[in-house]
Amino acid sequence: RPDWVAAEIAAHAVGGMSLGMYRESLPEEVLYLLTYGETKIVFAEDEEQVDKLLELGDRAPHLKHIVYSDPRGMRKYDDPRLLDADKLAKMGRDRAAREPQLYDQLVDATKGDDVAILCTTSGTTSNPKLAMLAAGRVLSHCANYLAFDPKGPDDEYVSVLPLPWIMEQVYALGKGLLSRMKVNFVEEPDTMMNDFREIAPTFVLFAPRIWEAIAADVRARVMDASPLKQRLYDVGMKSGLAALAEGKHSALADTLLFRALRDRLGFSRLRSAATGGAALGPDTFKFFRAMGVPLRTLYGQTETLGAFTLHKPDEVDPDTTGVSMAESIEIEIRDPDINGVGEIVVRHPNMFSGYYKNEAATAVDMRDGWMHSGDAGYFNKAKQLVVIDRIKDLAQTSRGDRFSPQYIENKLKFSPYVAEAVVLGDGRDYLAAMLCIRFSIVSKWAEKNRLSFTTYTDLSSRPETYELLRKEVEAVNATLPPAQQISKFLLLYKELDADDGELTRTRKVRRTVINEKYSDIINAIYGDRPDIDIDTVIRFQDGTTQRIRCTL
Repeated sequence: RPDWVAAEIAAHAVGGMSLGMYRESLPEEVLYLLTYGETKIVFAEDEEQVDKLLELGDRAPHLKHIVYSDPRGMRKYDDPRLLDADKLAKMGRDRAAREPQLYDQLVDATKGDDVAILCTTSGTTSNPKLAMLAAGRVLSHCANYLAFDPKGPDDEYVSVLPLPWIMEQVYALGKGLLSRMKVNFVEEPDTMMNDFREIAPTFVLFAPRIWEAIAADVRARVMDASPLKQRLYDVGMKSGLAALAEGKHSALADTLLFRALRDRLGFSRLRSAATGGAALGPDTFKFFRAMGVPLRTLYGQTETLGAFTLHKPDEVDPDTTGVSMAESIEIEIRDPDINGVGEIVVRHPNMFSGYYKNEAATAVDMRDGWMHSGDAGYFNKAKQLVVIDRIKDLAQTSRGDRFSPQYIENKLKFSPYVAEAVVLGDGRDYLAAMLCIRFSIVSKWAEKNRLSFTTYTDLSSRPETYELLRKEVEAVNATLPPAQQISKFLLLYKELDADDGELTRTRKVRRTVINEKYSDIINAIYGDRPDIDIDTVIRFQDGTTQRIRCTL
């Protein structure tokens, strides 16, 4: 919401550092960041977020003020640290009336080298580190970005991604301040697509999970459509993908399908669209490009102030992440193998200043001015950067066949029925997959086919559901080399959840957690057991528990 951006700019203006927290964060995650950052003031959205802070009691001794935006439900609290955002704004207006030059004086007193933002890293292995971002470097990097991908006052952007994420900081804060583009905020997460259509922005940045969800929702709606509409969709899609393969756009597909579809999704005015934060499967990417969405991939890390590569508008390859955005950005592939695959390292003048209170971690990742990404990649013949996977996640079967779990997982997630996938096989004889069904769509399929069920667990364990997903896995296998095909799969009894530590807050799979938590299931898969009996307890965010008994 706008309050976040206003609060962040205000903090920087008085020489403070801002530290963003995800709204889904659990109290213990909040406590870790409050303690680590020695946070003195928190701007919180509503009662739900305030509760997390008050729950901590005296465990966050540095916290002196809690400013809340939504006053609903707040009357029952009697804590001297609480302050209504409207009252704080009135105090500011009164002060500005008495000292009209004060704000400009405060801003003038700040220095570009001062650390303004503490940005959490994705933390795929442990608690996130805090990257220190200097104010001047943020603006300088955003200026490079805008030179490569121009935006102006006539552009409209919709902020739907979490503001703690580095790329939303770049778009909604840095690029917004420099280009004067209009930044819109959705009313609620649930109304996102309706608000999006109402605003019809000129450019958009979505994480892969949102592009995947939109594509899955489109295909789910087609399943419910009349036979005629299904036929028009099939013809339009085939025509659009065939034209895309030749570097063209199909007028027939546009007339039959895509013009109406873009309008329905709020994409009718898009001049630019991007995905980043994780890999997006090539099939999903082509789906939107064929539709006429000018989708491009960006790549970067928190430590590099977000993206440093992006496709040029007329050189888009779904298998790559484009080229560097500025001449000052140097990218190298270190220790390449015989195929040219090695670690991606980058250096440019506007990188982070190190990890907050963690010089040891800074020394590991930053060496001689180069940021070691931990990602494996290579340059293709067109000199575009191809990112394969995290180096530590690249796997090899016991037969010596190398594979990228992430690449195969993204192919599986193109199915409207698959919400999450974890591909196994490192050090094993063959590949296997644990899949989470996309409940909203599989439940609709079940109702249409008069298949009764009670819960997510019940539906995911039904033989009919297994048969449905088997066809999806076989379709993916048909596009993969034999050594990378899935030999076995099972449907997990619950969705993977960031609250359980199974995913990061940006929805990346935490493989070490998965391998540890589901070791019994993984061993059973490779122990050639035909089924696995599950009897476990899961804990919900509100503290309640549920016993789950089923057969996988």
